[in-house]
Amino acid sequence: MTDKTLVSYEPASGEELWRGLHGDVDAAVSVARRGWPAWAARSIGDRIAVLRAFSNEVRRESEPLAELIAREAGKPLWEARSEVDAVVNKVDISVQAYAERTGKKKFDSGINGSAAVRHKPHGVMVVLGPYNFPAHLPGGHIIPALIAGNAVLFKPSEKTPAVGEALVACFHRAGVPEDVVQLVIGGPDEGKALVAHPGVDGVLFTGSANAGIAINRKLAANPGKIVALEMGGNNPIVVIDTPKLADAATLIVQSAFTTAGQRCTAARRLIVKDSVFDDLMAELLPLTRKLMVGDPLGEPQPFMGPVIDNDTADRLSESFLALMTGGGRALLHMRRTVPDLPFLTPGIIDVTDIPDRPDIELFGPVLQVIRVPDLDAGITEANNTRFGLSASLIGGTPDDYGRFWANIRAGIINWNGPTNGASSKAPFGGIGLSGNHRPAAYYAADYCAYPVASTEMDQPRATIGVGLKP
Repeated sequence: MTDKTLVSYEPASGEELWRGLHGDVDAAVSVARRGWPAWAARSIGDRIAVLRAFSNEVRRESEPLAELIAREAGKPLWEARSEVDAVVNKVDISVQAYAERTGKKKFDSGINGSAAVRHKPHGVMVVLGPYNFPAHLPGGHIIPALIAGNAVLFKPSEKTPAVGEALVACFHRAGVPEDVVQLVIGGPDEGKALVAHPGVDGVLFTGSANAGIAINRKLAANPGKIVALEMGGNNPIVVIDTPKLADAATLIVQSAFTTAGQRCTAARRLIVKDSVFDDLMAELLPLTRKLMVGDPLGEPQPFMGPVIDNDTADRLSESFLALMTGGGRALLHMRRTVPDLPFLTPGIIDVTDIPDRPDIELFGPVLQVIRVPDLDAGITEANNTRFGLSASLIGGTPDDYGRFWANIRAGIINWNGPTNGASSKAPFGGIGLSGNHRPAAYYAADYCAYPVASTEMDQPRATIGVGLKP
C-alpha cells in the first residue's frame, strides 16, 4: 500500500465524509490473477446463487446505502433509493441476459459429431466507475462480469469512494471471495495503472469522453484486451406540434434536470419548432422555476441536490456565462444559491443565434435551446454533434417518429418520453464519442465473456478422399 490518502467530502455541506489509503495496483492484480481461476471453475449455477445473495444483502442494507449515496453523490434521497433498487434488480436482469446472450448451444452434425458454442470469461476485469451513479453503474459491469466467471478490480470515482467501499462489502458478505472482487482506491494515476497493467484482461469504463478516448488510445496497440467505453452525450430533445405542451415541459424537465443534469443521457439541447416555441416556454419556464434545489436529506425532498463539487459548479457557471457572451439569450438564469457550496438552479439559454455552438457535454443543469422551422431541420440540428447516446422526439405523428427514428444517430431513441431513464432490460450505449459499440445494460454479457466454437466427436474419425498416391 502507498501512504497517499484520498478524502471524500459531502457536496451539500463540504464536510469530510470518508478517507482511506490509495490502493496498490500491482498487488491487487496479482491477488486477482491467483483468485479468478477458482471462481471461473465454479458452476454457473453456483455463481448465480452467490450473486442472488448479494442482491439480498443490498436489499437488507438499502436504507443505509441510499443515505450514503445521497450524502456522497449529492442526489436527493428519493433518487438514491431508486438507485439502490436498480442494483438489487440488476442481478435477475443479468442472469437472464447471460442465458440469452451467452448461453450454451449445441448442434447435431450427424456422422460428423456435434458442434457447440460456449463462452469463457476473459479473466481479470477492471471496472472504472463514475460518481453520478456510484453503485448502479459499476454494478452494471461488476455483476455480469462475475456471473461470467471473471475477477473484478473496481476503482470507484475518487469523488465517491465510500459508496464503492460499501458496494464491495456487500459482495464479500454475500460470499464473493475477497480475491475475486477487490476495491482499488485512487485517482487518475491508479486508473491509468490499472488500464495499462499487463495482468488485466479487460477494461469496463463509464465516464467522460476525454477519459474514454485516453483509454482507447492507450490500448490501441493491444487488441487482446477487451474494452467497453460508456461515455457521455450532447443529447437532443426535439419538440414539434403537440396539443400537450404541459406534458412536453414535464418531459423536458425530467430529461434535463434530474440528478442535477448529471446523467450521461440528460438532455443538453432542446430543439423546438418555431411555431410552438412561445407556448412551450410559457409552460417550461414556470415549471422549471418551481423545482426545489436543496439538501439531499432535507424535508420536503428537493427535486435536485447540488452538483458533485465546487469546481464543477464553477465550470458550469463559467460555461453559462460564455454562452451568453457568445450570443446566447438567457431564458432562465443559472444561480448559485449557497455561497461556497455547489448548489445550482437550472439554467435555460437560447443559443439559436450562436453561429458555432460548442459541441461539448455540459454535465449539469444547463439546457440549451435551439429554434428550427420544421422537423427535418430539427433532425439535422439534433445530429449536429460528435456524440450519439440518446435522443427524444416530443409530439408529431407516427410517420414523423418513423422519420426521426430512421435518421437520428443515437443508441437510444425515444418518442414522447424523456432522454434518460433507459431500461436495464435493453442495451445501453451510443455511437460517436458516446461509446465504442459495446453497449452495456442487457448487452453487458457480450463483453464479459468470449464465444468459443467447437466441433466434437466421441472417437477420432477421418478420411482423405482425394489427392493420395495409389
